[in-house]
Amino acid sequence: MSMEDYKKACRMGKRDYQMRLLRGERPTLEVLDSILPPNEGGSIVPLGLVQIPIDQIVGTRYEGRSNAFSGSFMPILDERTEFARKWANLSSAHEDEGIRDPIKAYEYMNRFYVEEGNKRVSVMKYYQAISIPGNVIRIMPKRTDEKENKIYYEFVDFYNLSKINYIWFSKEGSFLKLQKAVGKKAGESWTDDEKINFSSTYSRFTSAFEANGGKKLKITPGDAFLSFITLYGYRNLGEKTTTQIKELVIRSWEEFRLLENEQEIDLQMNPPSDKKPLFARILPAGASRPAKLKVAFIYEKTAASSAWTYAHELGRLHLNQTFPDELTTVCYDNISANLIEECLEAAIANGCNLIFTTTPVFAPASVKAAIAHPNVRILNCSLNTSHRYIRTYYARMHEAKFLMGAIAGAMAENDRVMYIEDYPLFGSIANINAFALGARMINPRVQVFLEWSSKKNTNLDDDLRLVQPSCISARDMVIPEDASRYFGLYHMADGRPHNLAMPLCHWGKFYEQLIRTIINGSWKQDSPSNKAINYWWGMSSGVVDVICSQNLPLGTQRLVELLKHTICSGSFNPFSGAIHAQTGIVRGNPDGSLSPEEIVKMNWLAENVIGEIPGPEQILDHAAPVVLQQGIQTLDP
Repeated sequence: MSMEDYKKACRMGKRDYQMRLLRGERPTLEVLDSILPPNEGGSIVPLGLVQIPIDQIVGTRYEGRSNAFSGSFMPILDERTEFARKWANLSSAHEDEGIRDPIKAYEYMNRFYVEEGNKRVSVMKYYQAISIPGNVIRIMPKRTDEKENKIYYEFVDFYNLSKINYIWFSKEGSFLKLQKAVGKKAGESWTDDEKINFSSTYSRFTSAFEANGGKKLKITPGDAFLSFITLYGYRNLGEKTTTQIKELVIRSWEEFRLLENEQEIDLQMNPPSDKKPLFARILPAGASRPAKLKVAFIYEKTAASSAWTYAHELGRLHLNQTFPDELTTVCYDNISANLIEECLEAAIANGCNLIFTTTPVFAPASVKAAIAHPNVRILNCSLNTSHRYIRTYYARMHEAKFLMGAIAGAMAENDRVMYIEDYPLFGSIANINAFALGARMINPRVQVFLEWSSKKNTNLDDDLRLVQPSCISARDMVIPEDASRYFGLYHMADGRPHNLAMPLCHWGKFYEQLIRTIINGSWKQDSPSNKAINYWWGMSSGVVDVICSQNLPLGTQRLVELLKHTICSGSFNPFSGAIHAQTGIVRGNPDGSLSPEEIVKMNWLAENVIGEIPGPEQILDHAAPVVLQQGIQTLDP
């Protein structure tokens, strides 16, 4: 039967050869010598004996060995040749006892090129083997700024820790995210048991993924796997059966399709315009009103202990007053990350058909609940969260922070201002930079000293005594029970704070306009652009504002109103013109403005900011969950 196998393999090879010709591709094997850039000059790293993933063997070392095979490694030479007899003998040997002799190969950019053992590889591919042993030499490319090159060097770092070579990603930063997702610290090596468990979980996932059509998607199985374990938890998946994983893969398919988009998030900067009466588009004359919405708000803390929760609770109460006949609301507070899944199920069982989860930490659980209950609308309060099954929302607070910075610049007698931020999240860096730019616009000498309340080994009192700032920007608001005046922007005099202004997010107006998109029919279940929808509304929508103290000089108040008007009308963007970072690099087009995506993903600080963005290892334990979910990647600017 071995010669019959060769004939079958040869037919497969010739068919593949013809198809590649029709597509304008090279019909035979890739040749490493022709792929290596001239004067590559990369280092050579012997890897020793490794298991080479059979799908990643794509070619041969030398040109002379390539023409016996199609690009798929299937043979194409006549069955009467000595080559065919040797191939057939190897096929018989594999069926009798298996091919055990290792091949020799070079690895370049995580693809393998055979120096010795091409026929063995061909036979193993014919029998659909998963891997083959081989002595491998790695050729390291020169470092460049190309995306593929950066991903490869991230892979090399990951491989040195795990010795895993069968997973690949199409986006930068994914190998580090994978290391975290499986519970390993940065730089921590893998044990043999961890490698075995990972291989089992990954292979069960990829089997289900490819069986459902994964190869048709423009992503790698690794991209899909990382999204999958981020959603469901790596350890949880290890305990699920193959059937359960298949079911989850099918139900999560829209999440994988979302990964195909280079820009995964549709940032909607303003509410949809609707000049018709509230029910005109959905109710004919004499018709009855639709069934009431039952809206759940889920809070991580209580309104009595958290200003953030208190602000959203005010928003819930605003809905009760605005829509007494259209909806009812219920709130669940003091819900930890360990309880959120149970809370979501309880809210849905209680008849809630619209749910707001008000912290980024709740995003993964929100997605799982949305997948399990497709008729329930779930929105999560976060920024730059790309999930197809839920929508997210946030306020453009950097617009208010720009005005706050302008006030600080006008009121800073000694040109020193302190800015206290909680977490290094998406959006918070834009807040810092907008504040700094606003301050410098009014006072070109002003410096903004940045402090992080969530950073380890931070002593704000000592830093205040050292810096002696004229003005301090602290938390945006406080709970009613807190008599403290240390919020918003304040000036220290006589040993106590004197409030100058406060940024404000009208969550009630935000929620009101979101509800109107549902009631008036402008909400669409699916995004026409096949992207995740993120509502990111600002001053022009009436959801962001600045409240000035009566003690603020009249001229400064008029300046704030003028700037507010220009921002609302769209005639001015806080991030327009040339912008200098701490490194001296100019950010932004001198004749244009940063895009919304560039503002969201800022990972640099303006040149008049004194401070740095802390890394994950510098953050206090209580802040770690939200930083892990929404933290900025501190890459070199």
